[in-house]
Amino acid sequence: MFYNLFEKFHRRQQLSTLKKNPNVFFDHLRMGIGNRFVVDKDIKKLSIGKSVELRNYTCILVVKDANLEIGDHFFMNNFCSINCLEHISIGNNTLFGENVKLYDHNHTYDTSPVFKLHPSKFSKAPIKIGNNCWLGSNVTVLKGVTIGDNCIIGAGCTIYKDVPANTQIINKQDLVFNAL
Repeated sequence: MFYNLFEKFHRRQQLSTLKKNPNVFFDHLRMGIGNRFVVDKDIKKLSIGKSVELRNYTCILVVKDANLEIGDHFFMNNFCSINCLEHISIGNNTLFGENVKLYDHNHTYDTSPVFKLHPSKFSKAPIKIGNNCWLGSNVTVLKGVTIGDNCIIGAGCTIYKDVPANTQIINKQDLVFNAL
């Protein structure tokens, strides 16, 4: 009982925080339990269309000067995350399986004279996902990718280059049999 009361309070608090930001626009948003919005007060825009549902334990991050657009009738399943440092656009009637991840950025690094990773510096490029797309469980979409309309991305795929409209992508794994 206490847990349910806490979740209801947390959901109201998250929605209240979103409503206070003048750059956040949403119509009808259904949220499960454990969802988090981390939204900087100085974002460019966060728009969430009609009839959007976020299942459980999802996380949406939108930082300063970033822009996230989610279309109508979008569904995001358990444990998904959207990490927006520049611009991410998701079309209408699109659904995400469990554990889908979107990253419109990557850490920068040097290789010479020695390898050095820059944990606070990023290279960025927008992500655009079209209408009527289905991203299966454990799909990761990386910066600079456009996925056209009517695409199916199979479970476990890492998408690092553009996918034309009306395309199905599968994570083909060849079986190797070793004689013992």
